[in-house]
Amino acid sequence: MISAIALTSVIVLSACTDSGAPTAEETVAPEAEVSFEAGTTMAALNEAGAITIGTKFDQPLFGQVDASGDPQGFDVEIGKLIAAKLGIPESGINWTETVSANREPFIQSGEVDIVVATYTINDKRKEVISFAGPYYNAGQDILVLAGNPEKITGPEDLAGKPVCTVAGSTSEGNIAKYTDQITALGGYAECLPLLSSGAVVAVTTDNVILAGLAANSAGEFEVVGNPFTEEPYGIGLTKDDTDFRTFINDVLESSFDDGDWAAAWEKTAGAELPLPDPPAVDRY
Repeated sequence: MISAIALTSVIVLSACTDSGAPTAEETVAPEAEVSFEAGTTMAALNEAGAITIGTKFDQPLFGQVDASGDPQGFDVEIGKLIAAKLGIPESGINWTETVSANREPFIQSGEVDIVVATYTINDKRKEVISFAGPYYNAGQDILVLAGNPEKITGPEDLAGKPVCTVAGSTSEGNIAKYTDQITALGGYAECLPLLSSGAVVAVTTDNVILAGLAANSAGEFEVVGNPFTEEPYGIGLTKDDTDFRTFINDVLESSFDDGDWAAAWEKTAGAELPLPDPPAVDRY
């Protein structure tokens, strides 16, 4: 359940994003009449009329701030769908930037209510937080210079070669099985100058993230197109908040059925990627 401190913070910050910019034009209408059992996180958030959602600010297609400072992308739209089912308008969402290394701490401290941020579900993370979902299945891939001068076709070709990824990500652990020459930075965009200069031969993370980076590179980079892991994206929340987790899973499954999930994809990641099949929610 949301803490009193977090609830106060949510109310104070609900009218703006982290950047202080006004929220974007609303695209998801909130539920007009909803009610929740007293004492649940859903009831507290609904009463506040506000929610704090952690997301990425530098991930094209999934979570990236626009020129006005407003986050845009598939993760952002999923967050809006959850808020709407709580009866919270988009103007009541406080978007907080979360990077790979701070997602669990932000959830544990109550700094955010949920995290929707290309967040792979895994057992280690489930030791300290809970996950709803998945709402998308990604796979780790490799970004290289256009034309692939190093002829990299998979992670085995990276043995002994310098690679860049993000600190605290599952990608960092996965690629360590193939090379020990890893530069781990705060965000994937920070890796691109290293790839451009030849300081690293590749950037590696989930295929959808790389697709967004390649799409914004004016043809400088390309994705190898050979995913070598499975990365189910989930929504992080406070550990053992079973009622809230069940609620979010219900929202996701409803969005799969009513077309809202597909519509969110088409208006964001669908600009570069085909519509995937929705995944099966894991109600562990």
